[in-house]
Amino acid sequence: MIPPLLTRPDEVMLELGAGGELLVARLRAVLSALVLLVPLAGALAGAPAGDTAIGLGAAVFVNAMAQLWLALARDVRARAWLPWVTCAWDVTTVTGVLALLSMGDRVAGINSMVVWAFYLLAIAMTTLRNDGRLTLFAGGMAMLQYGALAWVLLASSTPQQLVSVEYGTGTAANQVERVLLLGIMTLLMLAVVRRMQRLVELSGRDAKTGLPNRRWLRQHALRRFEQLRHGGSLTVALLDIDHFRRVNEELGSQEADRAMRHVVRTVDERLHETERMARLGRDEFALLLDCPMGTAWERMEQLRGELAARPFVPGRGMDPVRLTISVGLAAWPQDGADLSALLAVADRRLVPCRHSGGNRVVARDP
Repeated sequence: MIPPLLTRPDEVMLELGAGGELLVARLRAVLSALVLLVPLAGALAGAPAGDTAIGLGAAVFVNAMAQLWLALARDVRARAWLPWVTCAWDVTTVTGVLALLSMGDRVAGINSMVVWAFYLLAIAMTTLRNDGRLTLFAGGMAMLQYGALAWVLLASSTPQQLVSVEYGTGTAANQVERVLLLGIMTLLMLAVVRRMQRLVELSGRDAKTGLPNRRWLRQHALRRFEQLRHGGSLTVALLDIDHFRRVNEELGSQEADRAMRHVVRTVDERLHETERMARLGRDEFALLLDCPMGTAWERMEQLRGELAARPFVPGRGMDPVRLTISVGLAAWPQDGADLSALLAVADRRLVPCRHSGGNRVVARDP
């Protein structure tokens, strides 16, 4: 479970995470407003005036920062650093409030259950961002910060200072338990994040080939076009498996699916590390190639020849089947400035190829 959580999420997950960051920012703003009620309720219950003043001042500051994070979260995709900073802020704010409380009462800093529970909320809110790295970051930071605070307070206090009428007795065993609870909460939230990621992966992938689907491709393309602003080349290749309906009729659906995966494997072997392939339809695939049109045409021609040299071998003693492909190419920015425009041009170039029997790579309009 851990290795997938430590990798950068794909484009669909990042897009969902961006919406999650905005949701967290809104939730943070609401919770910060409710935090204003805590010191007021404490004052009505007879809490010390010093604790009430500290709590009220911290609540006002927290509300101001919550509004700042909310404003920044409206364009989080342009600020990749924001989720990390807000996670650190959420955890450090809790630690700061506990440290302020300890100035009036040493035990308040390590035995205040209400304030300490906000660590759990900070860790839980990371699940809305769909990024296990953030959950590990928030959980680890909470454990380190609270553990360090508890150690300093316990080590620097006399036995008399660790006894409080309001907060009971501060003990090392109790603090170890709280740190362990933070660790357990982190592991639980990691499991939730992984489960959410798995559901999104299944919804964004084609069941027969394991390739990303059209929705994933659109999200990935948005990121790719942003990168192109800093330079680079991109060619979109629209690939059809020729006469695939006939292959399906002759071999049956199960063998036809194997034939499709044979084509996918052959194509995938020729893709560079940063290039992507997605399934758009029954026998239609899109490739994002990090190269200019001329190079893309040469690579697709080589692929076409390789498929011809590696026929598909079906089961049940059937004869090998020679599979061919037709490919339409469209280059950015000459043929279009976005994915939809490039796919439309590539599809237009494929039309005469389909009518003439296929097995061609087309880079220009007829």
